[in-house]
Order: sequence, then C-alpha cells, then structure tokens
Amino acid sequence: MADTTPFFDRLKAAAQTEWQSYVDHDFIRQMEAGTLPQAVFRQYLEQDYLFLIQYARAYALAIYKSPQLSDMHTIQAGLNTILGEMHLHVRLCQRWGLSQADLEAAPEHSATIAYTRYVLDCGQRGDLLDLLIALSPCLMGYAEIGLRLAPAVAANPDHPYREWISEYASAGFQEAARHAALHLHQLAERVMAPARWADAVAIFAKASRLEADFWQMGLDLGQTRV
Repeated sequence: MADTTPFFDRLKAAAQTEWQSYVDHDFIRQMEAGTLPQAVFRQYLEQDYLFLIQYARAYALAIYKSPQLSDMHTIQAGLNTILGEMHLHVRLCQRWGLSQADLEAAPEHSATIAYTRYVLDCGQRGDLLDLLIALSPCLMGYAEIGLRLAPAVAANPDHPYREWISEYASAGFQEAARHAALHLHQLAERVMAPARWADAVAIFAKASRLEADFWQMGLDLGQTRV
C-alpha cells in the first residue's frame, strides 16, 4: 500500500455518506442534546446487549482467522473490551428492573440479526481483513461518537446519558479503538492488494449503513412505547 493515510481513515473517506449517516444519526443528535426519550434508549440498550453477544463471537472468529500470534493477542484485547462493555448495559438496565437473564432472553430485532449475521458472514466467507473491516465501524465509531458527545456531558452534570457517553469517551475505550485502528492498518499493509479495495469499501459501507439502521431501530421501537 503506497498511501500512508491510516487505512481506517481511507475507508471512512471512501464511504463518507454511509459513515455520516451512522455517526450523525438523529439518535446521536438527540442523545447529545439530552432529549432522547428514555424508552428509546432502553429499547436500543436491550438490543445492543444482544448485538454485543454476537459481536463477541465475531471477535472469537477473528482469533481463529488470525494468521499470526500477534494478531491473536491484539484481537483478544478487543474482545476483552467488548465483554467489559456488556457490564455497562447490565448496570443501566438493572435500573429498570431488568436482569442479565432478562436481557439474554429478549428476542432479537431484525436489525440486530441483519447486522450481526452480516459481520459473521464476512468473517466466515473471507479472511481476517474482511472481518476486521466489518467489525471496525462499531468500535471505532463509538469511540468517535463518545468524543463528540463528551462536551455535552462536561457542560451538564445532570446529563441523562452521562454514564453511557462517559464509557465511550473514556481513556480505556479510546485506547482500545486506537489499537484496533492501528492493527487494521498494519494488517492491510501486509495483505491488502489493490484489487481488493472496492470490496473493502463495500464491506465498510454496508456495516456503516447497518449501524445507522441500528440507531433507527432504537428510535422506531422506543417511540412506540413513549
């Protein structure tokens, strides 16, 4: 790869429309303003917990797909971040009387199924690079959103989504995202051929669209319960 621009930044630039539909979705704008209805957030959080179960499985698949031991160690760190993230969901949902067992027993929405199975399919059909590209919008996107929303929390000590925003703006989560982006770049330098670029962008764009659909699912489900 002759271009020294970080691979993840190249993907974002090539799929700018899809990326913006995800990181600047109305769900995010309402959360930033503190006006997102709690019912919307609750429905999103329940489905995101189910999403993370499948996302963790995709990371486990990435370990299996890893050609080098160093890849396995890097991906294991990402998997640990995902498993730790699930504790946030359990903690928040307990405030509504929902236990971890309740979350695990909830039915998956079609948007949850569509996104998670797409990521897993990318990993099963392709190699580690295909899978990491499909995984990247979630981890790196949430880190970007966390930083964007952090000033809203700093300006309002009573912000209703302080705990969620603080999780993704935290130094630990930001560091995990940086490591994942660096690993993606290094892997692309090792295995990426120019002929693969169009497919790489297509995977990234599709995953970003599915992320936007996930936000919309939260809005649609929650608004029926407001």
